[in-house]
Amino acid sequence: MQKSVREGFGLTVSEALWKGRPVVGGRAGGIVLQIRDGFDGYLVSSVEECAARVIDLLADPVGVDAMGTQGREHVRRNFLATRELEDWLRLLTDLRT
Repeated sequence: MQKSVREGFGLTVSEALWKGRPVVGGRAGGIVLQIRDGFDGYLVSSVEECAARVIDLLADPVGVDAMGTQGREHVRRNFLATRELEDWLRLLTDLRT
């Protein structure tokens, strides 16, 4: 759970997703770029909504595993240094042509 009201890029969110755990996070800053609501975690706006989503996750271990798998893949595709390196190589290749 990462219930921030202000946040840049929440590294703890990506770390949890990378470990295959869905995340419940506040609708703030970079968290909204990292969590795909209902797919690999939940974005929430209130303490009550946060508590309800945590209870939903605890009640559905199979769903938690599926969300965790999707979250790990999302981080692999979007937030690892290897993806950034690919972007730089693509940019440099495009500049040469």
